[in-house]
Amino acid sequence: MSGYPIIASITQDIMISAAVDGKVERVILMAGNIMTLDEIVKQLRKKNKQIYVHVEMVGGIGRDASVIEYLAEMFAIDGIVTTKSNMVVAAKQVGIKSIQRVFAIDSAAVETAIRMIQHCEPDEVELMPGLMPRIIREFKQRIGQPLIAGGLIRNQEEIDTAFRSGASYVSIGNPDFWNDFAIGSMPKQPSSQK
Repeated sequence: MSGYPIIASITQDIMISAAVDGKVERVILMAGNIMTLDEIVKQLRKKNKQIYVHVEMVGGIGRDASVIEYLAEMFAIDGIVTTKSNMVVAAKQVGIKSIQRVFAIDSAAVETAIRMIQHCEPDEVELMPGLMPRIIREFKQRIGQPLIAGGLIRNQEEIDTAFRSGASYVSIGNPDFWNDFAIGSMPKQPSSQK
């Protein structure tokens, strides 16, 4: 990535064209289904977007490790997003990137997430919700991977706060930020992908 730190979080099919035409370089695909995935990937590839499929959110995708090999071979995706450690391991085995999505709902969940990240070593981590500056800072200090803040982020101030707290990227489902991200808010040096 050249440094545009906003990731398009595509949650509905109608958002695909905005991502295709937007400045974002990477998308997290949570819309569509196994029958429409080929066409969606083709549209995004025409504009050289990096495509990460959220395997628990795209319809018709199985929940076992063999689906990762299928996605890599059939659709040549760049990576996956998952809450499952076994899917992170499967992504490594087939040579694609992985983003481990974790939810910070309480202190025990944070500690469990840290252990899971240390064990399966995803390429990146997406922390949800992304509105917790202290938790973003603490996570960033304890993991070596680039950190994506995502979930419930709605405005420029919340994006800025996430970056100031240590996020490398922000994933957001509002297409307005896929083009109009305030360049002055960008972190000086976003962490590069592994």
